[in-house]
Amino acid sequence: MPQAPSPSGPDLVVVGASFAGAACAIAAAQRGLHVCVLERKRDPGDKLHTTGIIVKEAAEQTLLNRIPAEMTRRIEQVRLYAPSLKQVALAAPGYYFLTTDTPAVMRWLAGQMQAHGVDLRLGCAFTSCTRSGGGWHVDGVGPTRYLVGADGARSRVARHCGLGQVRQFLYGIEYEFPGSVLARPEALHCFISKRYAPGYIGWIAQNPTGIQAGLALRHDPARARVPDIDGFLLRVGMAGGLPRHLRPGHTRAGLIPCSGPVFDMARDGAILVGDAAGVVSPVTAGGIHSAWEHGWAVGRAIAAHLRDGGPEPERVAVEAAPRFRFKRALRWAYDRMQFDWPFDLLLHSPPLRWAAGRVYFHKRGT
Repeated sequence: MPQAPSPSGPDLVVVGASFAGAACAIAAAQRGLHVCVLERKRDPGDKLHTTGIIVKEAAEQTLLNRIPAEMTRRIEQVRLYAPSLKQVALAAPGYYFLTTDTPAVMRWLAGQMQAHGVDLRLGCAFTSCTRSGGGWHVDGVGPTRYLVGADGARSRVARHCGLGQVRQFLYGIEYEFPGSVLARPEALHCFISKRYAPGYIGWIAQNPTGIQAGLALRHDPARARVPDIDGFLLRVGMAGGLPRHLRPGHTRAGLIPCSGPVFDMARDGAILVGDAAGVVSPVTAGGIHSAWEHGWAVGRAIAAHLRDGGPEPERVAVEAAPRFRFKRALRWAYDRMQFDWPFDLLLHSPPLRWAAGRVYFHKRGT
């Protein structure tokens, strides 16, 4: 049976205004729900953790296809570098990525939520919640039927609601070099190196406002270390076309989920999406497309359940989450069997090109 929206509070409270949270909020608001989004930052474009790289599917099949053209740059090639800095160019017919002016995109997303009637509360952090009358009472907001945590890898919503939490992470750091231009701006440059990036990669890319260069590695809480991005860029900068003597303008850093979806992501009117739900590729750490699709599915399911008596959104959230089975297997192997010499030896081989095609171009030929 359809359930009446709460007369004294929003139908849905979303914590976090990044891609997954925005998708969930807009999808629910489009169906007529009263949606409130809590975002702890006063400026949605400040202190970002995402690289902002959008894959073709998201750029064409979601609301992200409306991002203003001046906020994006099209990239059609991946250049993969072995530890020796030997390289191979990879591409797939018709496939591309969009690098972005990410702060501007996040501010644009905030505007889209407001344009769809979402009550976006900037500078309002989620502090606590309690179960109340078949829903939740959120401090500072009041009662709500559904609570969605889109608040990142260390989700406070997950902790307060007793939901599953991400357990395996990468730790990444990225520099921005405003106004700079790569020697080869047409490619996404990816570097394999057990020394600098055990468990992951380094990258350099041209975006609409400059260059972004990053490095991530497997995070071990017992022996945590900060990625040596300065040493990495000194090693690979010339090969990747990075101009010399650059000074970073902005730095992004944070934890990246890499273990796949959390086990208990939805229960009793509380649902996790995006990084909070572990909906991030275990290999590439790319999460914008999967986070958007998952958040959108959850937002639509909540609206359908409240308005039309549709299936329980908790079940939809679990069923809509990608499983990443192949990439989780690659993650397991990469964590345990990463050596530099196979990449140097096999860089131009068909097996490596096949694997790269699966990882970067979603099964397309390279």
